[in-house]
Amino acid sequence: MIRKLALALSVVFQPLMVPSVIISVLFYVVPEATAVPSGAKWSILLLISLTTFFIPLLGIIGMRMTTTIRCFQMPDKKERLMPFSLISVFYIMTSVFFYIKLNVDSLLVGTMFMVTSCLILLTLVTAFWKISAHVTGLSGLLAVIVVLHLKFHSSDLLYPLILALLICGAVGSARLYLNAHKPSEVYGGFVLGFAFCFLVYSYLI
Repeated sequence: MIRKLALALSVVFQPLMVPSVIISVLFYVVPEATAVPSGAKWSILLLISLTTFFIPLLGIIGMRMTTTIRCFQMPDKKERLMPFSLISVFYIMTSVFFYIKLNVDSLLVGTMFMVTSCLILLTLVTAFWKISAHVTGLSGLLAVIVVLHLKFHSSDLLYPLILALLICGAVGSARLYLNAHKPSEVYGGFVLGFAFCFLVYSYLI
């Protein structure tokens, strides 16, 4: 039962969903943070979800079907390099597209480049150390919410902040329970994601 719960947490709160959640918080929890017109938010969020979640996910499924990767858990750090690099390419393309074609808000574009840079950094670290991508992504989300809370003092961010913190702890514990990572790899992922995103987002805002 506990193993099934740990697997469910790992699947539901996978790193690919982080960009869409960050943009959702930016658009709908702290709408004053961006200059994006209300009528355009849904279409922009859909585009981000397609290019940072659905298309990369299909790419990973394709790699699994062609045995490029042995399993979705990718226990070997070397096996993670190709999927992470492929996802990085999708994220770079999305960020550049937003900068060139949809530069309607500097914070939105900066957010996309921040997420992309964090992913590239994660990929580079993974070549030497298999830190947790799950915790890196979720701690990055937590950092963004903390910075937004400090900047805008919005009471609407209190519950998302508590929820993000609880999810970080739950997913980190799940990855340890599944023996997907060592404690140092989970802590390393948290430090990387939180520190990088906190510093970058504090500068952007």
